[in-house]
Amino acid sequence: MEPDTRTRILDAAEKLFVAHGLDATTLRMITAGAQANLAAVNYHFGSKEALIEAVFRRRLTWLNEQRIAALDAFEAEAKGAPLKPRQIVEAFFGVAIRMAADKGGGQSFMRLLGRTYTEPTDFIRTFLAEEYAEVIARFNAAFFKALPDVPQEEFLWRFHFMMGALSYAISGADALRLLGPVDDSDPDVLYARLMSFLIGGLRAPLPALLPASQAKPAKKPRTRKAA
Repeated sequence: MEPDTRTRILDAAEKLFVAHGLDATTLRMITAGAQANLAAVNYHFGSKEALIEAVFRRRLTWLNEQRIAALDAFEAEAKGAPLKPRQIVEAFFGVAIRMAADKGGGQSFMRLLGRTYTEPTDFIRTFLAEEYAEVIARFNAAFFKALPDVPQEEFLWRFHFMMGALSYAISGADALRLLGPVDDSDPDVLYARLMSFLIGGLRAPLPALLPASQAKPAKKPRTRKAA
């Protein structure tokens, strides 16, 4: 069954955004790739920005739902106890790595998402912040509970670095080949390597140059018991 016009436009836009970036890809390029006309783009989306949002929402909504579902499952098993950091990393990053291995569309989208992390515009930065708000809040809370000895500001830096490692891995390893031959054809091997790296970074010793106020998490003030 042939995809409908809206799906063809989304598919063509996704591939072109990966190849050329959001700004350099024109609506004329998208309509040519989708074998559609500008009127169809305007009818289904209204503007290029709305089309960009639709391209991301088509798969990002599912991705974040899967992340929350995985976290919910781990938390249900833990019955209120802190999760193991590896479980939280698995729920957030593991789902994304597996999606990047899906050549049916997931791989192309994750490469686009990885490229967007490294080349954000103000528009897409605001859009992604809104799309991620609920998910990031849930995962931050789980991480803070699992790693009480890591200051929250330091953890946010580590999460930032972890996101960078993920975006690099899923956007393709062409630049890495400057260092020597790299075989990234086996998604299971990539998954194992990246997960090991992320866990190592998350559990690394605190940097010696941290300000004294951040060297340890702030202690909660004691409350006096009522007489």
